[in-house]
Amino acid sequence: MNKLLAAMLAAASCASVAEAQQERISADTSAPILTLEEAVAVAGGAAPSADAANAGIEAAQENRTVAGLRPNPVAQAQVENVAGTGPYSGLRSAETTMGVALPIELGGKRSARVAVANAQLSRAELEAAIAAADVRLQVTSLYVEAISAERRLATARDQLRIADDALRAARVRVQAGRASPLEEQRADVARINAAASVERAARLAEVARLSLARRVGRPIDGGLDVALLDRLPAATYGPTVLPSASGTLTLAAADADLAIADAGIRLARANRVPDLNIGPALRRLEATNDTAAVFTVSIPIPLFNNGKAAVAQASAERSRVEARRRMTALDVEQAIAEAQAEAANAETSARAAAGPALAAAQEAARIARIGYREGKFGQLDLLDAERTLADTRVAAIDALANYQNARARLERLTAPAPHGGNQ
Repeated sequence: MNKLLAAMLAAASCASVAEAQQERISADTSAPILTLEEAVAVAGGAAPSADAANAGIEAAQENRTVAGLRPNPVAQAQVENVAGTGPYSGLRSAETTMGVALPIELGGKRSARVAVANAQLSRAELEAAIAAADVRLQVTSLYVEAISAERRLATARDQLRIADDALRAARVRVQAGRASPLEEQRADVARINAAASVERAARLAEVARLSLARRVGRPIDGGLDVALLDRLPAATYGPTVLPSASGTLTLAAADADLAIADAGIRLARANRVPDLNIGPALRRLEATNDTAAVFTVSIPIPLFNNGKAAVAQASAERSRVEARRRMTALDVEQAIAEAQAEAANAETSARAAAGPALAAAQEAARIARIGYREGKFGQLDLLDAERTLADTRVAAIDALANYQNARARLERLTAPAPHGGNQ
């Protein structure tokens, strides 16, 4: 009695979940399919990382504007020969000077500052491209998980249908006296387990869809491109192309850091050259009520700080960045090689699991069903064949998903850097 009640509850729960899923699928047929490219485009516009990268570009552009500005002039006022003794008491002999000090930068400081700002702007633009590539990888992973979950749900429903057919066949055999009632119990257990599998797969499919919708930034009312899971490249033969980090986003970012360090050395050297301060002014002599022009030139004496330490610091920073760039090149090439091997192995597994292995399992299950109905095979043979088919189907889905994810990771590692820049 308890077993029968549990079976009824499981069937009811599964029916409710299946009904909800069926309603969503019915709605999906009328709504447009959200492709992977569309999901990436929508997620890129709503990603916080994209907003941060765009703000970084805007800040770098303003920094370049600031770097190109000239120093501000300084207004000066000076009163001499006041509050003294004799003829210099009071303001009778006062000399008032009003003028402007104009800083003149020497050594190419302004162009050096602009070069640093341009290098930083190029780095900010690369950050935006890196953020977009990361968003694409994240959305692809969630999309692949969502369509894989839907494929697993479809497989679980098919297995439930097969289990229902097997239960009906077992009942016919038992009622005809050709089999023991134990066969009907086994078939009923298999059906209950299949129903529970449908419920679990439906719940996981719903969670995967919600995760994708959360990352995209909007509800997903339509269907997904489930056929994407089956897309495998044409089989290729021949030697594997050796990986190269040249032109990738990661190495371009390291090159941009090196360009910033080079510009920093140039700026440090330019700062060693003292600047001139030219001060044209007008002086009024209180005693005679006359005026006279005054012209001053001043230049700092690099006695305590001649800029050598700043140049040495910039050079050391450049050496550090250059060493990190070499390390990055090696790491990227190794990562690409590993990703290539991972994608190739995943492709091999996907071709085998979704091809010959799945076809053999389907044929074995078909033969077992026919043989069981005709009394040539036992129920255990049928259950074993069906279990093998279910496992092979799930393995094929997992292998296809692993390939799509491995390919996405390889594309992220080999993503090309955008051409152009600001110099």
